[in-house]
Amino acid sequence: MKFALGVEYDGSRYHGWQRQKTTTETVQEKVEFALSQIATHPVAIVCAGRTDAGVHAFEQVVHFETDKQREMHQWVLGANTNLPADIRVVWIQPVADNFHARFSAVARYYRYDILNRGVKSALYRNHVTTIFNPLDESLMQQGADFLIGTHDFSSFRAYGCQAKSPVKHIHSIVIKRTNDKITVDIIASAFLHHMVRNIVGTLLPVGKGEQPPDYVERVLHAEDRKQAGATALPNGLYFKGVYYPKEFGLTPLGAFAPFTDVMETKRVL
Repeated sequence: MKFALGVEYDGSRYHGWQRQKTTTETVQEKVEFALSQIATHPVAIVCAGRTDAGVHAFEQVVHFETDKQREMHQWVLGANTNLPADIRVVWIQPVADNFHARFSAVARYYRYDILNRGVKSALYRNHVTTIFNPLDESLMQQGADFLIGTHDFSSFRAYGCQAKSPVKHIHSIVIKRTNDKITVDIIASAFLHHMVRNIVGTLLPVGKGEQPPDYVERVLHAEDRKQAGATALPNGLYFKGVYYPKEFGLTPLGAFAPFTDVMETKRVL
């Protein structure tokens, strides 16, 4: 049988999602161990989108296969009993054999949180990126609008990125301020390595008034990573959710994202 499950995690103390030979402190390692205890056999999982060290997730989607018969609540409760407190399996459900957490996804949703004030947060220091200079979120939105659509995003691609093509489609970028917090919500077909962080790093000079909004357009068309801004810190980045075709019948955790006109297939927090 094949199952899909949603995983929430605080990535602050982990070396990213992906299992590594040099450390056991990865989210994948912890989740596979927990599921293996319930399945009573080694479990390998595949995720919708790998996250870097320090990056968090509201709803990472993974799939795995097993021949063990368990009630759904037993998988959830059993896995969480064997997981550290900063990782939680939130839901699980059976899926069709042709479901693939990565390749069946038609879009992914990331959020970047910025605390825009003169003092860092004592409570959220590992979960936001603090920018002391005043930011104009309306200018940042104007710059971000140049990225909507299908483009070559080489300028926002990490040097070690292993993606076959730099061409991706961004469905939506929405930048909003609530008091001293700015959120950057991005939905795209897929993301290159460090793409969100490099986009945010390029929007920050615009928000500070150091560059005009069309600076982002020039960076995009340059197709040269050296022309973009510095890579933003991982603290404020969250994997928010995934869109899958309705045929797979995945049930969302909460309200749909504010981009319900993106496509007929929806699954996001």
